[in-house]
Amino acid sequence: MRKVYSLQIQYPEQTREFDSRLTKTGRRSLSHSISHSSTDSNGSGGSDAENPEDEVSPRDVQQINSKGSRDFCIKNIKLADFGRREIELAEDEMTALMALRKAAQVEKPLAGAKIVGCTHVTAQTAVLFETLVVLGAQCRWAACNIYSTQDEVAAALAEQDLPVFAWKGESEDDFWWCIDRCVNVDGWEPNMILDDGGDMTHWIYKKYPHLFKKVKGIVEESITGIHRLHHLSKAGKLCVPAINVNDSVTKQKFDNLYCCRESILDSLKKTADIMFGGKQVAVCGYGEVGKGCSAALKAMGSVVYVTEIDPICALQACMDGFRLTKLGDVVRQVDMVITCTGNKNVVVREHMDLMKNGCVVCNMGRSNTEIDVSSLRTPELVWQHVRAQVDHIIWPDGRRIVLLARGRVLNLNSSTVPIYVLSITATTQALALIELFNAPEGRYKQDVYLLPKKLDEYVASLHLLTFDAHLTELTDEQAKYMGLNKYGPFKPTYYR
Repeated sequence: MRKVYSLQIQYPEQTREFDSRLTKTGRRSLSHSISHSSTDSNGSGGSDAENPEDEVSPRDVQQINSKGSRDFCIKNIKLADFGRREIELAEDEMTALMALRKAAQVEKPLAGAKIVGCTHVTAQTAVLFETLVVLGAQCRWAACNIYSTQDEVAAALAEQDLPVFAWKGESEDDFWWCIDRCVNVDGWEPNMILDDGGDMTHWIYKKYPHLFKKVKGIVEESITGIHRLHHLSKAGKLCVPAINVNDSVTKQKFDNLYCCRESILDSLKKTADIMFGGKQVAVCGYGEVGKGCSAALKAMGSVVYVTEIDPICALQACMDGFRLTKLGDVVRQVDMVITCTGNKNVVVREHMDLMKNGCVVCNMGRSNTEIDVSSLRTPELVWQHVRAQVDHIIWPDGRRIVLLARGRVLNLNSSTVPIYVLSITATTQALALIELFNAPEGRYKQDVYLLPKKLDEYVASLHLLTFDAHLTELTDEQAKYMGLNKYGPFKPTYYR
C-alpha cells in the first residue's frame, strides 16, 4: 500500500467544476497542428531566436554529460555550470516550493510517478522539475515553446542526468520530435502529464492512445490547454482525470494579475522606450491580465480604454474608472493597443489600417493569434526589423505601426517574469500532481477539475512565510457560527 503523504491537507470531496462559460470561438480543437503555447514566446533575453541556416541542429550532434549519459538533446552541455547558478538563484526566491521539497523529500509522495512534462524550460521550471524528482518522480521534459528555453538551464538539467529535450529556436518539426523523445522510450511508460498548452496531451492522445489510457492524471496550466481538455471531455474522449491549474485562485490572482501589472511596464520600456504619461491606450480584455495591465498604465498617467465582451468584467472596468468602448471607435486615436483576451483575431488588419503613425501594438494574452500578424504579410507592406522584438510595419503612405514580439506574449518574450510569482504557479502544479497521483480510486472521474480549495489555500499560506505574515485563527465558536472548519477551506469550491 502506498505511503500516505502526511503533509497533504484533508478536505471535503471536491465537486467537479466545469468552465461553463467557454464560448464556441474559445474552444480549441485537438486537431490543431500546433498549440499557441509552442509559438508564443517566453524568452527573457530579448532574442528573436532565429537560427542561422548553416547552424548545426542539436539533433545532429552527439553530446554526453560527465556521468556518461546521452539521454538528452540540448544546445550545448558545456553551459551547465552557468545554468546551475541560474537555478540556484531561482531557488532562493522560490521559498514555498523549496519548503515543500524539504518537507516531503523523506516520504516521497511521487514515488512511482513517471511524469512527462511540456512546459517552458527556464530556471524557475527547472526548480519544479528537480523538486518532482526529489519527491520520488521520474521525469522527462520538453519545451512547450520554441523560443522560451534557456539553453544553459537545459544543460544544467542534462548534466544532472535529467532527460530534457529542448533548445531555444526549435523548428516546428524539432518541437514535436522533442515531445516524442520524451514519450517514445523503450521500457518506460508515463503515468502522469504536466502540460502547458496541451501539446504533450495532444501528442500522446493522437500518437500513443494505448499509453494515454494508462495515464493516471493530467495537470494543465494554460487556458489553451484547458480548452483542449474540455473539447476532449465534451466529446467523451477524455479517459483520465485532469486538474485545471489555470483557474486556481493563486494562479489567476498572482500569475495573471500581479505579474502582468508589474511586467507590462518593464516590457514596453525595454522594447519601445515608451513614456506612459498622457498616452492613450486600448486594453482589449478585462480579465485578470487586463486588470493588471490597465491598473499599471493608469498609475503611470496613461488614459486607458477597455474593450470587453463579458458584461460582468465590463462593469468592473467601469467601476474601476476605465472608459468601456469598442476598439473600432478609438483605434484611430490611441497610441497603444494591448490584447489580453486569450482569443483570436482581436486586432485584425482592418484595425491596423486605421491606426495612427507610430501606434504600438502588442499582446499580453495567452495566445499568439490575438493579433492577426499574418494579414500584415502582404506585398504592399514593408517590414523593417528595428531591434530584438521590435518591428516597424510600413504602409505605402509612409505610416507605420510598431509591432512588439511579432504578436507573441510580450512580457514572457521581452522581459523577465518575477520568480516569486512563478513559485506560486510551480507549487500549485506540484501539489496538483501529488493530489492526482495519490488520490484514492473513485475520487476523480474522467473529467476536468479545479484544484481543491484546501490546496489552493495551502499554496498561499506557504508563500506568506516570505512576508513574516501571521494569520488570525478562528475560534471554535467563530468557526461554528460561519459553518467552517477552523483550518479551512475558507472559500467554496466555485470561488475565483
